Amino acid sequence: MLNEPLKILAVDDIRENLLVLEAALDQPGVELVTVSSGFEALEAMLRHDFALALLDVMMPEMDGFELAELMRGTERTRAVPIIFLTALATDERRRFRGYEAGAVDYLLKPLDMVELNSKVAVFVELARQRREIARQRDELGLALGRLRAHGDNSPLAVLEIDANLRIVSWYRSAEREIGFSAQDVLGLKVEDAPFLAPADRPGFVEGMRALLGGEDRRETQVHSFLRAGGALREGEWYCSSLAGTGSRGASVMIELLDVTERHRAEETQRLLIGELNHRVKNTLATVQAIASQGFRHARSAEDFQQSFSGRLQSLARAHSLLSATTWEPAGLRSLIADQVVLGALSEERLRLSGPDVDLPPELALRFSLILHELATNAHKYGAFSNETGTVALDWSLTRQVLSLTWTERGGPPVAVPERRGFGSTLIESSMKADGARIAADYAPEGVRWQLDLPLGDDVPAEAVQKTAEVETSAPAVPAPVPSTPKALKVLIVEDEPLVAMELMMEIEDSGAIPIGPATSCEQAMAMIREAAPDLALLDGNLNGERIDAVADELASRATPFAFVSGYDRRHLPDRHNERPMLGKPFLGRDVGAIVRQLAEEVAAPAG
Repeated sequence: MLNEPLKILAVDDIRENLLVLEAALDQPGVELVTVSSGFEALEAMLRHDFALALLDVMMPEMDGFELAELMRGTERTRAVPIIFLTALATDERRRFRGYEAGAVDYLLKPLDMVELNSKVAVFVELARQRREIARQRDELGLALGRLRAHGDNSPLAVLEIDANLRIVSWYRSAEREIGFSAQDVLGLKVEDAPFLAPADRPGFVEGMRALLGGEDRRETQVHSFLRAGGALREGEWYCSSLAGTGSRGASVMIELLDVTERHRAEETQRLLIGELNHRVKNTLATVQAIASQGFRHARSAEDFQQSFSGRLQSLARAHSLLSATTWEPAGLRSLIADQVVLGALSEERLRLSGPDVDLPPELALRFSLILHELATNAHKYGAFSNETGTVALDWSLTRQVLSLTWTERGGPPVAVPERRGFGSTLIESSMKADGARIAADYAPEGVRWQLDLPLGDDVPAEAVQKTAEVETSAPAVPAPVPSTPKALKVLIVEDEPLVAMELMMEIEDSGAIPIGPATSCEQAMAMIREAAPDLALLDGNLNGERIDAVADELASRATPFAFVSGYDRRHLPDRHNERPMLGKPFLGRDVGAIVRQLAEEVAAPAG
């Protein structure tokens, strides 16, 4: 302990000599321990640490020389300074023996107390300095040990680079986070380090050189790195550099944080927010299309209100069903049950026959609207408009093609409609995106709807071809609008049927010719080649398929186009970021305005 007195050992077989020493060496912070034989001295040295030993030469049983030799032979007492005290005049031979035994001085009795105190004070001061150095060494060792423990236990990979760009420290945290052991990397120059990704190696080396070339600095750098297994990871390198001073060379202490998962999470978050924004705006655009088309075909305000509310409720019930299963496929029977709950279908007058079939989410939404329109028409004009009519709904699934038949019987006599209502248009248009075959038979005894719908990518080619050979299947180029002899052809690329329907009608109203809609990039590319449109309106995303290839093809043909999307510009093709964009939901006048804007590009002379 720092505050404990320093102990000096005095060994003499004459009690009076010891008393003289006690009186003479009364120094502050010094305690004199006296013994009268060599054996007692050895015992005392086992119990205490001494700063100095004063040994009488002439003692019985064990003289001072023998005691000194025993002290020098033991690790615990080897470093204790010895001053011999003797009353005998001595020759050089005895003096040499004393120094050979390890003495630092040799004093004759009677002692000069001033000289003795002076010599003792020197060794006391040296002992104090040794004690202070030992304390500082222990504190430094403890601090270094704690620093090492923190570095080993850090959640970040910790390493150190010296002024020669060599790795001089590699903590266990680095081994744990990066995978390489200290044996693998210590002493290597950073340009040879196995954990640096080749593409980032030059930038990392230059960054370290810059840090070592100036004063103390702190900096965060971004570099990729390789784990021991070869996995490429993204890292943030938190660097602290110390400039060299005197004998201490410059160095950089680095803490590496693996941010790969964080970057992936941030990217996923950006995608999810974009997708949420897209879905919400697509839904609003669908609702807008329902309102717009319903208003076009409504006979009265009351008729519009009832049909609009019913369609929204049908859409909402389908959304609830999909949300309950975290947007997983929905069962056909569940969709039908929801229409019964809404009152669109009369349970006691409805006969169902067929297995439970799961429909993909987007298809389930459209199918719920179709069921609602069929039921609404049955209530207005068909089997449910009287007290006796019935509806049979039969379906089967063969080779991933769903065949569904809606048959009405017992209602009023049926005639072919004089005009095409929104419900019929919606029924026939909603499934175009999925290659469906939809046909209506207006027999006098009751209307009959037949729908054949492919449900998966593994549908046989002949089944897909069969569904395409129908009146309402493949998108076709409408006849030119008579009021515009030189009307421009506008390609619609949109996977949401109601939104596509609204766009096509707005384009027709503007005097242009709508083509499509194309519901996939493959369809869009085929229409570009076959119909050579003058303009194009592109959805930003087609059921998860990016629109980049279509935009590139139009740009290569110098065909003006604009995006119609629920996404913001960050989620649209970077190469075409300057193209006009119409956000969803949109107004009819906005569609006309953007068509006119694109038409001006066609009319403008080539630069």
